[in-house]
Amino acid sequence: MFSPLKIGFALKAALFATGCAGIIAEFVLSTLATYLVGNAVFQWTIVMSLMLFAMGVGSRLSRCFRRRLLDVFILTEFTLSVLCAGAAVFAYGVAAYTDFTDLVIYLEAFVIGTLIGFEIPLVTRINNAYEALRVNISGVMEKDYYGSLAGGLLFAFVALPHLGMTHTPILLGGINFLVASLILWRFFPLVENRKALAACFALVLVFLTMLGVLARPIVLYGEQRKYRDKVVYARQTPYQKIVMTRWKTHYWLYINGQEQFSTFDEERYHEPLVHPAMKLAADRTDVLIIGGGDGLAAREVLKHPDVAALTLVDMDPAMTALARTHPVLAHINQGALNDPRVRVVNDDAAAFMARDEGLYGVIIVDLPDPDSVDLMHVYSKAFYGRLRRHLREGGVMVTQAASPYFAPKAFRCLVKTIRAAGFPVLPYHNQIPTMGEWGWVMGMKSRRIDAEGMKAAMMSRSFDDIETRFINQDAMIAMLHFGKGVLEPEYMEEVKVNTELHPVLYRYYLAGLWGVY
Repeated sequence: MFSPLKIGFALKAALFATGCAGIIAEFVLSTLATYLVGNAVFQWTIVMSLMLFAMGVGSRLSRCFRRRLLDVFILTEFTLSVLCAGAAVFAYGVAAYTDFTDLVIYLEAFVIGTLIGFEIPLVTRINNAYEALRVNISGVMEKDYYGSLAGGLLFAFVALPHLGMTHTPILLGGINFLVASLILWRFFPLVENRKALAACFALVLVFLTMLGVLARPIVLYGEQRKYRDKVVYARQTPYQKIVMTRWKTHYWLYINGQEQFSTFDEERYHEPLVHPAMKLAADRTDVLIIGGGDGLAAREVLKHPDVAALTLVDMDPAMTALARTHPVLAHINQGALNDPRVRVVNDDAAAFMARDEGLYGVIIVDLPDPDSVDLMHVYSKAFYGRLRRHLREGGVMVTQAASPYFAPKAFRCLVKTIRAAGFPVLPYHNQIPTMGEWGWVMGMKSRRIDAEGMKAAMMSRSFDDIETRFINQDAMIAMLHFGKGVLEPEYMEEVKVNTELHPVLYRYYLAGLWGVY
């Protein structure tokens, strides 16, 4: 009834589609683990390695099945459809009630990987009756690999930016469902358990339909349970998850679950980040902000009337667009990113600095905490050295430097790294109620001043000519002093310089957090 050519083509087309779905499944679970747990490089490494291992386990299990291989393949696809479509929704739901979300995602990765590895040998054995071994194996693997490329492109350019983590898994489950359905109904006479598989078809169709309707409410419920306050905005971009919450009249902004600011006390972070460097610099005409896509650091910079040009470099265009257009965020940053003096560049900071030819009087680094390996290149000696080359004589660079209390070794590492990049350094700190004790490190490009000179100059600066809510001369003097056990030479000797080849900062940061908690 069916020619070998038609059956072989259908099986390979199915494998192309499942290869596409398989790679998207890996990317979805890795991205999901990054958002819900954190540490992108670690999560992608663990999830993808676990799935590849599970594929090997699935391949081995496939040898146990000797009969009704077409039925088994169709059932496997239906099962994958359910598991893939529901993976994100289930993880979000579980995240609302447990701190072990990572283990749930790893279990999902193992089960889905096992089924993906299970189906490839099945197709090879089914197709073995219709093609020679040489052609069969090469054709099956070829279509699976081609499908993986298609899946990667689909995920990067269509699924994640436009469907997000809510509906991308449902699309993924739909691909597996479509494959199973086409094989089932196209070759129905060859199927032995027709009634059972037809029932599976109906049940999975109902499941996917209901999931399409209920997925968003479930995800929103899981996200709301994760945050103490009401979620008023949530968006998954190709780079990060952005969430804004509200409590009474105050707002919090989170990126990948980490607090970026709270209107309750954000001035205690942004004013110390910006104004000491602006006051110490010899020239404030041209200013560069690296990070700070929310526009709050830019708001503080623009309070200085002699600023003629401000360049802000932030990776995520969705973040800077939100800062420009969202009524709440635009109100908080006072429309800073819409100021004609501001130029926004959406690019990786290191890539921008490598090709930029500009010189600046002040460079402000407002990047996320150094909690993952993928951020180490913008916290490295080489990166700070590159920033120094882009400063005018008398120019100042300042960076947020995590917490000298919660992650003291990380703080000391940044002090030592910036000093190794050629800067005299001035560390300082402040208590921020919603974030805890926080630190900054300032460096100056000058042949006439050292660290003690920077400290003396900073203590004499007045902030009375700027509209501020927190910082003044007394606050600045207090922020420049540390207690015992922070910056003494014996403690500084415990840490190494952070470089791209030896990213020790990441370990210091995580060790500090685990030591406290």
